[in-house]
Amino acid sequence: MTDVEENVPGKDPGDAESRPCKPESSGPTREDKGSLKDPPSRLRDTVNDVSKLSIEIGMNHDFHMEEKVLPPGSLEGRIKETMHNAFWDHLKEQLSATPPDFSCALELLKEIKEILLSLLLPRQNRLRSEIEEALDMGLLKQEAEHGALNVPHLSKYILNMMTLLCAPVRDEAVQKLENITDPVRLLRGIFEVLGLMKMDMVNYTIQSLQPQLQEHSVQYERAKFQDLLNKQPSLLDHTTRWLSRAAADLSAPLPSGPDTADAASSACSSPGEVANSPEPLSPTMVLSQGFLNLLLWDPEDDEFPETLLTDRARLQQLEAQVRQLTVLASVLLVSSSFSGSVLFGSPQFVDKLKRLTKALLEEFKCRPEEEAMLTVSEQVAQEIHQSLKNMGLAALSSDNTASLIGQLQNVSRKENCVRSVIDQRIHLFLKCCLVLGVQRSLLDLPGGLTLIEAELAELGQKFVSLTHHNQQVFGPYYTEILKGLLPPAQVLETEVASL
Repeated sequence: MTDVEENVPGKDPGDAESRPCKPESSGPTREDKGSLKDPPSRLRDTVNDVSKLSIEIGMNHDFHMEEKVLPPGSLEGRIKETMHNAFWDHLKEQLSATPPDFSCALELLKEIKEILLSLLLPRQNRLRSEIEEALDMGLLKQEAEHGALNVPHLSKYILNMMTLLCAPVRDEAVQKLENITDPVRLLRGIFEVLGLMKMDMVNYTIQSLQPQLQEHSVQYERAKFQDLLNKQPSLLDHTTRWLSRAAADLSAPLPSGPDTADAASSACSSPGEVANSPEPLSPTMVLSQGFLNLLLWDPEDDEFPETLLTDRARLQQLEAQVRQLTVLASVLLVSSSFSGSVLFGSPQFVDKLKRLTKALLEEFKCRPEEEAMLTVSEQVAQEIHQSLKNMGLAALSSDNTASLIGQLQNVSRKENCVRSVIDQRIHLFLKCCLVLGVQRSLLDLPGGLTLIEAELAELGQKFVSLTHHNQQVFGPYYTEILKGLLPPAQVLETEVASL
């Protein structure tokens, strides 16, 4: 699962744990009464939220929901755990009473029934009828009133149904529940696993509906933009200047220098000729250059293209990720020159050094780069020194240690030659991703980037998904703009909307 965390609408199995057994009053709360004063406003907010979610799902092929995990020891976590424990203790007291009190058990069974039914596909009518019959709440209520409700038997039936409905990844969790004999612990375990199964069903539904949601988000965004364009005909001025600048960048001769030449030749060698093709400009090339320029956008420049304003926050996140990977790869490259092939030939060491460096790079957000880089350089040098000793290799001399720390500190400067070359190679890799796709671009990574291949794959996929969605929405507008920037024969070569 990716690092995205969303709240899933609807009831969560855990909700039953933190509320009284009796159903809550359906009347509006004070907050609800206040919000009812302006129903149109609430409706607009709901529509906007749904549209934003639809756009996010359409853009991100790996989009999924995750259960919110509270930080260990947090106040909210402690309160939730206390409430849950109190609920289950109360249920245990009820079932242990003489005669037993089944009021809470009935509420739990009712909610379990609803969850099981929600996990069914539309065509599973036989299972639906079976669950309705086995968990007939009217019949169960009568049994409870006569003290004959068989909770262990019903739990066994629920477990069998969960075995049929769960995804393979949940088989082990369901099997573990079969070994629990205590009825309250078993019900609690059932609720926990049902919560996971419910999340699995949500993500399955999202994946199934993604093509339709993607098409909806494209049509919705384009229609909204067209409405604005009808009211403000100059709305594409910044977009036109952005594409003009990209075409000018491609027409200008490449800057000379060994670093540039090295980066250009190695970043796309198999993807290679694409990045610096001598062929005439095409809409694809201009757009690719334009998207790359967005990752270098001056924050003081207010002429951001109108067609990408809604994506500006995402692009800024990608820009920050590029910057972090540039520093990470630079640190690894400099470190490898001091450590030798034996140490960097150990995947465990490389992984450990990457985790350490990534954690330290988080300080860039709250401290000046040069100051934060001092901590990085000292910690990395210490880790290399200790790892060499642990492997029985010659430790770094004091001179080499000082030199390593000095070179790592210099990485904080944007004009540093190592950082400069790595930065160029990452941008050329992203350019190849736009033209050839991520997987083909990963086949022949240049030196200095191989150690961050997994991170580059994630970055490339995010960048390609964002730009692809943007082209689907605004392709017709880009085509019209490029007709005025490129010779007709080149514009006809390919339509932007079909990229």
